[in-house]
Amino acid sequence: MRSLRAAVAAAAGADPLIPSPNIWNWPEVYEQENRAQDADGAVWTVLRELAPWAGLDVLDVGCGDGFHLPVFAAEAASVTGVEPHPPLVERARRRVGTGVRVLRAGAAALPLPDASVDVVHARTAYFFGPGCEPGLAEAQRVLRPGGAIAIVDLDATVEPYGRWMRADIPRYDPARVERFFEKQGFSLRRVPTTWRFPDRASCEAVLRIEFSRAVAERAVAETAGVTVPVGYRVHVRRKVAISQA
Repeated sequence: MRSLRAAVAAAAGADPLIPSPNIWNWPEVYEQENRAQDADGAVWTVLRELAPWAGLDVLDVGCGDGFHLPVFAAEAASVTGVEPHPPLVERARRRVGTGVRVLRAGAAALPLPDASVDVVHARTAYFFGPGCEPGLAEAQRVLRPGGAIAIVDLDATVEPYGRWMRADIPRYDPARVERFFEKQGFSLRRVPTTWRFPDRASCEAVLRIEFSRAVAERAVAETAGVTVPVGYRVHVRRKVAISQA
């Protein structure tokens, strides 16, 4: 989640690149986080319903080290990942091999032609809403008529993870972010999920890279076992198709 992803603004189009301490500094721990997230596939189920990609051309904006790219590649006609941080670009390329393109770029300057993809996916890449307009404009540019922009973000209204998020980022206002996307023409689907870890050590390690020290210790103390309830928001907007009449 690129921490609460400090790099979120970078993926959304801010300049200069904002560091993302969790995945930049602890990529192997972040891999454990990715494997634990959405353990029952609830987010993927909603994405398949609202923005299906089978047989289509997909762009994953802010793809990080490419964890989600193979899921799209299993069904899509083509998949392109875009990521601004060079070490993550290399990790993503190693993960997917030659079957998927991974390009180094930020969301505000996508290296793709106009109307060249059918689905733009961005997971925890437009976290703060206001300020990501350049990224959204670029996503709209590269999208074909009838295509969909699908934004997956954390739902900070859902306990307990949302409480820890709000403690770490007191200026973050979930209602304001949701109003922003509504005004931009996006629908909203709330998705309750579970993060499920293989052991307690990996659970604690992930919580410690996601939050400041004080909040992380609180999260560890409040988490029993190896599961954490986490809510997501899925925002989807379709590009209006050109009438043939």
